[in-house]
Amino acid sequence: MSAIIETFDAAIESSLAWLIDEAAGFFEAMSTTMEAAYGAISAVLTLAPWWVVVIAVALIGWRLVGWVFATTAIVGLWLCQAMGLWSETMATLTLVFSSTLLALVIAIPLGVLVGLSAKWKRSAELVLDFIQTMPPYIFLLPGIALLGYGSATAIWATCLVAVPPALRLTAHGVFMTPVQYCELGEAVGMTARSQVLKIRLPFAIPSMLAGINQSLMLSFGMVVIAGIAGSGGLGQTIYEAVRTLKIELAVNAGIAIVVLTIILDRISQAVCTSEKGAA
Repeated sequence: MSAIIETFDAAIESSLAWLIDEAAGFFEAMSTTMEAAYGAISAVLTLAPWWVVVIAVALIGWRLVGWVFATTAIVGLWLCQAMGLWSETMATLTLVFSSTLLALVIAIPLGVLVGLSAKWKRSAELVLDFIQTMPPYIFLLPGIALLGYGSATAIWATCLVAVPPALRLTAHGVFMTPVQYCELGEAVGMTARSQVLKIRLPFAIPSMLAGINQSLMLSFGMVVIAGIAGSGGLGQTIYEAVRTLKIELAVNAGIAIVVLTIILDRISQAVCTSEKGAA
């Protein structure tokens, strides 16, 4: 048994070394692209003064959730600014948006394909279960080795964590489309592609939105862990505070993360609820 484990470990190490040697250009381009996307989103979020962002969030929250939530969001975001963590808060939001967007670009098309077949769905669930049960720190190691320290590694690791729920729930929504709907589409002469676009996808939208909500929540947790890799934002603030035993700074950064998480969770849940009602 020990020989098998040693062989497996050696294969992992040699594979990683081969990637570093032979695909350095690819991963450098990948890192540059991720950092450019991060910079573009960060520029948009930091372009406006903090109070403009607070007002915009409050208006969205009031429209989707209610005035109590909007008032709470104003107080929470003001607190982030008052604690001197506004730039870190926006950096964290940028990482979450970048990672979740990349995850959805991967997860939703794959989820639609997987949801078309029960066999594919069962096979995909095994892989997704494996990814979701792995310790999140594991995803940082290949990222650091291939992409280096910084925002690219944080986006990579967070994307891996955010893909499974979106893919799983997209596939579930597509797979659970009532058979009679598809049979009706066939009866009126719809092609397989038209059935996916006009029957299965609309039926799967509430499930897809629930997957997006879960991806956002998991992204926040991973962004904090990714602070170890020099991701910036509140995750790195917490890591540095723990390393230097600055308890008050760690508590402040933790409060800011809770504020962001609750705001995005309530807004995304409201969107999911409204879509379910419309369906």
